[in-house]
Amino acid sequence: MTMDQAGARQREVMAYDVVIVGAGPSGLAAAIRLKHLAKTAGVDLSVAVIEKGSEVGAHTISGAVIDPVGLSELFPDWKLLGAPLETPVSSDRFLLLGRRGSFKIPIWLMPPYVHNRGNYIASLGVLCRWLATQAEALGVEIYPGMAASDLVLDTSGAVKGVVAGVFGVGRDGKPGPAFEPGVELHGRYVMIAEGARGSLAKQLIARFGLDRASQPQKYGIGLKELWQVPEAVFRPGFVQHTLGWPLDDKTGGGSFLYHFGDRYVSVGFIVHLDYKNPWLSPFDEFQRAKQHPAIAKHLAGGRRIAYGARAVIEGGFQSTPRLYFPGGVLLGDAAGLLNFPRIKGSHNAITSGRLAAEAAFAALRAGRGRDTLVEYEEAYEGSRIWRELHTVRNVKPLWSRFGTIFGNLLGLIEMFTTRFDGFSFFGTLKHGGTDAAATGLAADHRPIAYPKPDGVLSFDKLSSVFLSNTHHADDQPSHLKLKDPSIPIGVNLPKYGEPARLYCPAGVYEVLYDEQGANPRFQVNFQNCVHCKTCDIKDPSQNITWTTPQGGDGPNYPNM
Repeated sequence: MTMDQAGARQREVMAYDVVIVGAGPSGLAAAIRLKHLAKTAGVDLSVAVIEKGSEVGAHTISGAVIDPVGLSELFPDWKLLGAPLETPVSSDRFLLLGRRGSFKIPIWLMPPYVHNRGNYIASLGVLCRWLATQAEALGVEIYPGMAASDLVLDTSGAVKGVVAGVFGVGRDGKPGPAFEPGVELHGRYVMIAEGARGSLAKQLIARFGLDRASQPQKYGIGLKELWQVPEAVFRPGFVQHTLGWPLDDKTGGGSFLYHFGDRYVSVGFIVHLDYKNPWLSPFDEFQRAKQHPAIAKHLAGGRRIAYGARAVIEGGFQSTPRLYFPGGVLLGDAAGLLNFPRIKGSHNAITSGRLAAEAAFAALRAGRGRDTLVEYEEAYEGSRIWRELHTVRNVKPLWSRFGTIFGNLLGLIEMFTTRFDGFSFFGTLKHGGTDAAATGLAADHRPIAYPKPDGVLSFDKLSSVFLSNTHHADDQPSHLKLKDPSIPIGVNLPKYGEPARLYCPAGVYEVLYDEQGANPRFQVNFQNCVHCKTCDIKDPSQNITWTTPQGGDGPNYPNM
């Protein structure tokens, strides 16, 4: 037993060989591979996976077109086992949009590895639930509704576990009548699989200087709606990606649209968070994009049934931090392993979990624990993931430097020249500054007048949040922490127009005025938060820190 930091109550300790934070594809893959290896070797191995969502998949959101290569490495017979990849890609289209028209870019002009033939359209959340059943059948202990809120260090400074399951803290930050101090889950190794911009990964990267030799991480915000459409509109296996309108040439991003399952259409929009105009609203750009004939025709007569948003890793090869720290490793999106031009990361996430599991298992068999798993980094550097990210390493910086049209043209040429041995005439380009630092001054940009939602194709933020099934208990402290409460009104409002009220896709942040239109004040509606973490990334003053709310709170995505 250990003492809670507040000294209020004793906290129970649960010890495992491996503790995994996050029941996404990388965390579950690591757990499954560990158990497979233990079974083959005839040894006992205890593995725990904790998940902040109310159930596995509750906080999982992705496009998603899934490359099955990672899953095939984990389960060569995944089709016989009934993995929920049921809609193979049948048609692949890429468009450049103008205000009303579009130009079709022939797929043969694209490098082969960005084609989607052989891939599957699916819900990543549903796939994670299937992976969880496989893991539990092997003896993995999975604890949903258990947010990992803090790290536990040993006397040498190595990570020996995490604190999870703290409940009942009041809005004043003090233990309430229903207070539960949570438990400490200790492991000989701790694997962090929180996804993009996870709160523990952020702490670990800073504490151990894991990004000392890498470029700043780059992000986009991905917004997604799930529609159910009439049979006459439905085209199973159809995939469409677009660039261009409604974004200008200097603002990176585009749309995706996938037909799958029971007459479902996944439609979404990604805006690169290095955009300059602080008046831009990614949510409203998404609503505008759906009005384009090339997208609207796929939703005609349909019904919107789900909505969500999340940060998307875009930094790639240059921004990948060191993957190991004393006592554990980073997996999947927590390690920045998404392939930006493909807009795919689940296959790399699964492979990273497998590689980490193999390194950890060998170390445990050798009697090691709570040291640095250098072998995982070495395995990554010899893996398909490294080769993928290295091949496309300059696509993001070229787009950022030269704009959508010319930057993507250079990116296409680049991908053709690097696909054999990785050689590039550009070498390895740098990203430059952070997405927050890219934000321009309000006075240097023109405000954007967005049309009112029509309730047919376009909608408002609050009705969208309702479809995300988001819930946070009102009597807990806000999990969105302001380092200095004076900055939103004193600095961000006069300099940047307080962009938090615009970049947030859930209506969390508001600037309110009195009846005379004076005396502005900043309001944080943390109950609306869908855990996209854009505020933690894009705030120009870096004044907002996203932390975990009590376990289970947040969105509850059924099939995103």
